[in-house]
Amino acid sequence: MLQISNQVSIPDSEIEVHAIRAQGAGGQNVNKVSSAVHLRFDINASSLPEFYKEKLLALNDQRISKEGVIIIKAQQYRTQEKNKEDALSRLQALIQSVAVTHKKRKATKPTKGSKLRRLDSKTKQGRLKALRGNINFN
Repeated sequence: MLQISNQVSIPDSEIEVHAIRAQGAGGQNVNKVSSAVHLRFDINASSLPEFYKEKLLALNDQRISKEGVIIIKAQQYRTQEKNKEDALSRLQALIQSVAVTHKKRKATKPTKGSKLRRLDSKTKQGRLKALRGNINFN
């Protein structure tokens, strides 16, 4: 069971984990041992609440396919067990990230004093730059 929150958890049967060979440099061992992990999680077929499903499908994340399948590849560690733990923790973090509700931003206007300070600093900077011109010795 992958625990998402106090009320939400995902059974292991809904998460597919396949061992594959890792890419990149690593010597002779990388060609023989399947230490990388390929994790697949189908959002639509899962037992997640609708709130989570809608938010995950609305995410613009490269790990989520058009069909609604989360694909995570973990190959950071040398052992398959650590890579599996890493992939599961990344899946957990992704699902938990959609549960966080962000505060609605209130549009504000700058104060009169801040406008005046900005304009004063602009004129001061303009005067300073005007002094940087060429010096004529006629």
